[in-house]
Parts: sequence; structure tokens; C-alpha cells
Amino acid sequence: MAKGKTLSMKSEWLQEFWHYRELFYFLVWRNVKIRYKQTVLGASWAVIQPFCTMIVFTLFFGRLAKMPSDGIPYPVFSYSALLPWTYFSGALTAAGNSLVGNSNLITKVYFPRATIPTSAALSGLVDFGIASIVLLGMMAYYRIPLSWGFLLWPVLLVPLVLLALGVGMMLAALNVRYRDIKYTIPFMVQLWLFLTPIIYPTSIIPERFRALSAFNPLSGIIEAFRSSFLPTRHVDWHMLGISVAVVLVVFVLGATYFRKVEKTFADII
Repeated sequence: MAKGKTLSMKSEWLQEFWHYRELFYFLVWRNVKIRYKQTVLGASWAVIQPFCTMIVFTLFFGRLAKMPSDGIPYPVFSYSALLPWTYFSGALTAAGNSLVGNSNLITKVYFPRATIPTSAALSGLVDFGIASIVLLGMMAYYRIPLSWGFLLWPVLLVPLVLLALGVGMMLAALNVRYRDIKYTIPFMVQLWLFLTPIIYPTSIIPERFRALSAFNPLSGIIEAFRSSFLPTRHVDWHMLGISVAVVLVVFVLGATYFRKVEKTFADII
């Protein structure tokens, strides 16, 4: 009985999304335009952030700290992981603050509230696509051949988006009631950066702890992004499978909680 009710609620939610699809497209496009409105460099910021971070990581971790990179030039090693990370951190932050940032819209008209964090998360894919072109240029510079694994990138974007959206919806819903969340998100993102194999390879993690590290869903996803792009590496399907399973759990929990409390947003925001 409870299972049937849950399926009915999910079906109703999807129908609402479809009914308001034009509003959803508008919100996604609005978020893209607002990001670069009245900026001098425009869409170049999509490249500047991961590229400058890559330079800093290369200087401090690649050259000074001599961090291993599994035989891959450290700039390519770090940038190939910074691409999905930059998208995830930006999408999570945008989604987590999206409801509070659109409080006037929420209190005026009814529409599926989930369209706000979802549009905030999806709009970052434009930046991801632009920044990916730089990685192709870096691989050409270092004479690294492009493998067929590159075709996995669009597939790997699915769990990455679901993770950002699942955590983002939960934080967005909590942020409406507890404004401390706004200050918690940057700290959480910073901590998550060092818990994820971006500046270091998973090969330096002791074997007995490697499976445990996969329960950080970003570990398996980002390692798969890096491995699918580089011909000298192989995707760790076991690690990726654990990460995807965790992503699905996180997404369902985040969406369920959001759906449960969304009717109260207009009253307390």
C-alpha cells in the first residue's frame, strides 16, 4: 500500500515537471545568462577557475610536494579531475542557495519548487562543456592520444548531476528553515575537495581502505572521468559501481525530503 502511494507521488511529481517544462527551460537559461551578465570576460570564467586552480595545484602539489600522478603529466592529471569537481561544487552551491535566492518567486505563484534547484544544477553544464575544450588542448600539447573511453563522459555526467541535485535539494530545503546552511555549504565543499582524489591518485590510498573511499561517491565518479579520458588508465568499475549506488541513495533521500517539506516553503521563506 505504502509502495503504491510512493509510486503515485513520484508519478505526480514528474507530471508537474512536464506541465511546467517551459518555466523550467526559462529558469535554466536565466541562470546561464545571469552568471555572466555585466562581466568583462563573460564565458571565459568557465575556463579561468579550473585552469588557475590547476596551475596552483601543479606548482604546490605537483612540483613542491612531488605528489604522484600515475605517470600522467600533473597538469592533465589535476585538470581532468577539476572539471567534474568544479561543476559539482558550483552546482551544489547554486542549488543549495537557490530557494532563498528566489524567495520572491516562491511566494507569488505556484509551480513545482524542485524546478528551482534543478535548473540551478543543470545550468552549470554549459561551463563544463566550455572548460572541457581546454582539456582537449592540454592533451594535444602533451601528446596524449584521445581514447574511445572519452565517450563515457556524457554517461558519467548523469550520476554527477544526480549527486549535486540530491545533496543540493536537501540543503536548499534546510536552508529555507535554517539560514546557517548558507554558511555551512562553502565549508562542506572545501572539506569534500580534500576527501576526493583530485590532487592525489587513489593508488596512494592503502588497498584495505580503497573500497571504503568509494563510499564518497565523488571518488569513483571523478576517478572514472579521469580514467576514461586517459589511454594509460582503466576505469575501476567496482569503485564506480559503489559510488553510483551511493549517488542513487543520496538522490532519493534528497528528493523525498524536498517533496515532503516543499509545501511549507512559501510560509517560512
